[in-house]
Amino acid sequence: MPDSAEAADIPQAVLAAPAALTARGLAKQFRGFRAVDGVDLSVAEGSVHALVGPNGAGKTTLFNLLSGFIAPSAGQILLGDRDITGLAPEQIARLGVARSFQITNLFPMLTAREHVELALAGRAGQGFMFWRSDRLLIEHADRAEELLASVGLEHAATVPADTLPYGQKRALELALALALDPKVLLLDEPTAGMGAEDVDRTVELIGRVRAGRTVVLVEHNMNVVASLADRVTVLQLGQVLIEGEYAEVRDDPQVVAAYLGEPDAAH
Repeated sequence: MPDSAEAADIPQAVLAAPAALTARGLAKQFRGFRAVDGVDLSVAEGSVHALVGPNGAGKTTLFNLLSGFIAPSAGQILLGDRDITGLAPEQIARLGVARSFQITNLFPMLTAREHVELALAGRAGQGFMFWRSDRLLIEHADRAEELLASVGLEHAATVPADTLPYGQKRALELALALALDPKVLLLDEPTAGMGAEDVDRTVELIGRVRAGRTVVLVEHNMNVVASLADRVTVLQLGQVLIEGEYAEVRDDPQVVAAYLGEPDAAH
């Protein structure tokens, strides 16, 4: 992560940077209920931008819209200057957007290295030919080892994913996202379910892998947001309540009221 002097310079750099990801008037309606309601969002290139809000605020729906897992009812999504509205997730991934999920989704019997090799083969357009060729296995082995090392899993290359501790499973999912060599990395609740020690490791890890990338994260842990985010967008009832640096939004009366309300609302 950047030291304090570097961190002080980040907001100015963020304000001056072009937008890597933009939403304009984005909306999603489910059977008459507007889960996302006219959201405008601009994520600066090279920044870490956090989406926060109470349960039911529309964070996950917005995330699914940005990554193509659901299509918007209205509005536009731009990746740089390119309109990606309505594209399928795999098309958006090929354009340089990778995401992780709130719930781990790994193949239990495959090793950590096999997971990453498969992801690399998929990015190269080799698909399941990967499993039928020792040459392709060797072709991706070195890069797989590099990616595992980048997330602190070099010691676990031959360990079946099902036996990895929870924090290491999340690190492996991050390695899979990095295998796509993304320009924009979308992280959905990267510290969910973690103990304090794993949270600290994950914050440090995201701080390292953000170099040269734009990161958008949905996160409930405000200490994580404070440590990582250059900009914070607070959502409430599907709309943008406020946006700014963490220090600006933390004590805003609207934000305090939003978090104190709706304790039983569904995500």
